[in-house]
Amino acid sequence: MMVLSKLGKTMNHHIRKYRMHFRRKSRRLDKYFHHHPLRMFAAVIIAVVGLSAILFVSLSGQTVGAPNSHIVILYADRKTKTLPTREETVGDFLNKAAVTLHDGDVVEPALNSKIEEDNFHINVYRAAPVVVYDGTQVMHGLSAALTPRSIAEQAGAQLYPEDGVTAQPSDDFLKDGSIGTKVTIDRAVPATLNLYGSQLNVRTHAKTVADLLKEKHVKVAANDVVTPAATTVLAHDTQVFVTRFGTQVVTTQEDIPAPSETVQDNSLSFGTTVIRQAGAAGKKSVTYQIELKNGAEVSRQLIQEVIVQQPVAQITARGQAVQIPSDKESIMRAAGISDSDFPYVYFIINHENGLWCPTRYQGTSGCPAYYTEKFPGAETNTNTGYGLCQATPGAKMASAGDDWRTNAVTQLRWCSGYATGRYGSWEAAYEHWLSHNNW
Repeated sequence: MMVLSKLGKTMNHHIRKYRMHFRRKSRRLDKYFHHHPLRMFAAVIIAVVGLSAILFVSLSGQTVGAPNSHIVILYADRKTKTLPTREETVGDFLNKAAVTLHDGDVVEPALNSKIEEDNFHINVYRAAPVVVYDGTQVMHGLSAALTPRSIAEQAGAQLYPEDGVTAQPSDDFLKDGSIGTKVTIDRAVPATLNLYGSQLNVRTHAKTVADLLKEKHVKVAANDVVTPAATTVLAHDTQVFVTRFGTQVVTTQEDIPAPSETVQDNSLSFGTTVIRQAGAAGKKSVTYQIELKNGAEVSRQLIQEVIVQQPVAQITARGQAVQIPSDKESIMRAAGISDSDFPYVYFIINHENGLWCPTRYQGTSGCPAYYTEKFPGAETNTNTGYGLCQATPGAKMASAGDDWRTNAVTQLRWCSGYATGRYGSWEAAYEHWLSHNNW
């Protein structure tokens, strides 16, 4: 007990000593900062900066914020801005950024497009004055479309697939009444082609009957009769007959798939696709000569394929702009991926696992620590993806290394083998993802 009493007295003595020391220091600091207020302000600033640095380091260099924050590169009103956002879609972002859309404006990509990566490009093209010349008719309107046909249609013109459409800047303000784009429509003339008794309504730029038959790929046989004569000049709604006597024929109509054209566009993010011109299927008339025996068809031979209506090409712009962070490049390079495949890999992983989190299970948010008890059976569950490329089941990645559960490089090495093994290349895997939204 005496030992404890002496120990208590000693501790009380030291406590009183440190209290007196602290009070003296406090009075000195108070007197110092009273005479030097600016130094007090500077000390506070230094303390705040120091605390921020400690927080930054403790968070492994990650800034505080929602895990779905992204950087958007916005082009609007002839200006380019780089803005952070937590919005999920293009439309939500534009609303948040107070970008007002007007009639005729075009937004690429579409308003419902997801923002799933950094440096995501959004373009707002403002509608500008256009003048459309359609024969003797002149139409004025506003359009931000990027192909001549789309401009004319947005300005209110009804077009047929065979109509020619050209666009150029207006060079005569007094005549055009506009300083924008001048669009000229070259109308195709309607005509009727009666082929072996089947009436086909067509449109053409041909000048004569012979030109029409050539344009529509009509093959005139030696025993065919063409009326009127091949040299006849076509007029509006001219009727042309191709007749074959002594032969029985049957004619069917089939669709011609719309062709597709793709243009590469550096103003759109890599993997983004937008339709610049809507396509439309064409029509063709297919005629067969049939052979009958006892009134029943025993064979048929193709004798004509006539284009009744030309298809309209669908024009699609595909984004090429990509800016890959250096830490992601390091992971890809360490996994043995070729530099030329980086854009494809970056796109797929961004869409499968936007955080590039090696411990992320399908359906979870953020980047959780790996706990087997939290997801019982998940490693072998064929309905649950895991890791960078959301391998299903996650245990498949064990073939790439024992650290497959937490090592991003090991996981990506397995993903690379999967991409080349199943699709032949990362590029082919990327093409599959674009068309199926999965891989």
